[in-house]
Amino acid sequence: MLLLLLILVLENGQRAEASFLGAHGTLPIGVALLLAAVFGILLVALPGTARIMQLRLRQRRTTRRPDAGPPPGPRSPR
Repeated sequence: MLLLLLILVLENGQRAEASFLGAHGTLPIGVALLLAAVFGILLVALPGTARIMQLRLRQRRTTRRPDAGPPPGPRSPR
């Protein structure tokens, strides 16, 4: 996989203008594509990891206290 990424960067050496959050510059297209992919992965992975950790913590809390009853949630109308 790393070899394919290296080939992508080396074959796409044409310069392109890039702007991000007020920063402007030029960089090779291959590098721009690689950076876009990395930022896209981080954009998905970080919130997903946080949610998984949140659910695991909730599960751990409910399994420690079996006598505590069901986990808190929406209550049914009486």
